Amino acid sequence: MILTNAPRDTGCIHTVSGLNQTVRTLLEAELPMLWVEGEVSNLSRPSSGHLYFSLKDAHAQIRCALFQNRAFLFRDCPRNGQQVLLRGRVSLYEPRGDYQIIVDYVEEAGHGALQRAYDELRLRLERAGWFAPERKYPLPRFPRQIGVITSPTGAALRDVLATLRRRCPGLPVLIHPVPVQGEGAAARIAQAIQRASQRRDCEVLLLVRGGGSLEDLWAFNEEIVARAIVECSIPVVTGIGHETDVTIADFAADLRAATPTAAAELASPDRLEWLGNVRSLDERLQRAMRQALNRRRPEIDRLREHLSRSQPRRRLQDHNQRLDELEQRLQQASRHRIDQKWLRLVGLEGRLRARTPAIHLREERRHIQALAERLRTATCHRLHTASQQIKILSGSLHALSPLATLDRGFAILRRPADGAILRAREAVVGESVEALLSEGRLLCEIKAISALDSSDSGLSFHR
Repeated sequence: MILTNAPRDTGCIHTVSGLNQTVRTLLEAELPMLWVEGEVSNLSRPSSGHLYFSLKDAHAQIRCALFQNRAFLFRDCPRNGQQVLLRGRVSLYEPRGDYQIIVDYVEEAGHGALQRAYDELRLRLERAGWFAPERKYPLPRFPRQIGVITSPTGAALRDVLATLRRRCPGLPVLIHPVPVQGEGAAARIAQAIQRASQRRDCEVLLLVRGGGSLEDLWAFNEEIVARAIVECSIPVVTGIGHETDVTIADFAADLRAATPTAAAELASPDRLEWLGNVRSLDERLQRAMRQALNRRRPEIDRLREHLSRSQPRRRLQDHNQRLDELEQRLQQASRHRIDQKWLRLVGLEGRLRARTPAIHLREERRHIQALAERLRTATCHRLHTASQQIKILSGSLHALSPLATLDRGFAILRRPADGAILRAREAVVGESVEALLSEGRLLCEIKAISALDSSDSGLSFHR
């Protein structure tokens, strides 16, 4: 940054908005409507219906805007990669500071080639003097017969006849039928003009046809037709296409009308003479208005400049363009937000799948099965151990059981009601007792009781 002590002229400091507005005014005021040819790229069409694209060639590009109120007039909209020829005015989009072309008309580059051929022929014939005003004939005020050169089946002929019938019903009309488009149409039109010029049976010729594209009207842009008109000894009035359609024949004709109907009106006399007076008064009024406009032209220019800066349509176009940009940014932000949410949803879904109850149930089921297997194993082991202990205890119990003693030859004496007799002194002579053996029992009667000494090897019983 370079700092100086130079004084600042505060009157020359602009705001960004003011500077862009000034540049825009200069561009639109200094540059007229112009034609540009190039390739379409970066085409976008928001929901508003406006078209935004770049027009480029091998070395540069420029932004273009085709607003919806003009875009619907074209049957085929531009496409990416298409070579087009467009007409528009240079402007500046103030919010972004970009200069651009506001497109008024667009066509394929092939149509542009026809337009260039048209312009080259018109310039060449104009330099040759074919369009000079001093060469042209004035129209007769009251022609005795009118010739019409057109297609016998077209709408232009019906319009001309209806107009002549309305304006001057008694005026004779001689029709010269010719094709008005296609191969050989230009030669047939030139022959009809030459034939009418030689016969001189009409005082004015009408060369008319309905509207169409540049290709449809090309027969009237041929040099052979212009030559026939220039060499014709009868005044020729053209009414070809619509008001915006201007052909080489229109420049060569003695008078050009906007439409076939207008051509019939210009060539035919008015049955009411006072219309001429009205026309004279209208001309005087127009002259007076032009003089008044000339006197007030500075003020009109100032108001026009003010209007060009503040007209609602231009502001609406700017707001529409800004709205389209915001809409595109909103769509991008929405898509980005949706993508983020989608990624998070995928992550949560993965985590949810990892923690699903089915997985835990499968794990718990496997754990239960393992525990059940362990329980079966432990139960079998415990039962086996208990069985072994029972066998051991059973053996020990059997060893201690009185029945084991009986197996060795001993007997148990007992009274049926009182239980076992443990000592000899508890018995009574003559008493009946029961002797339990290892196998069976005996009913005995005590005959005698004696004490047990060391020499006795056992007990004796007497029956």
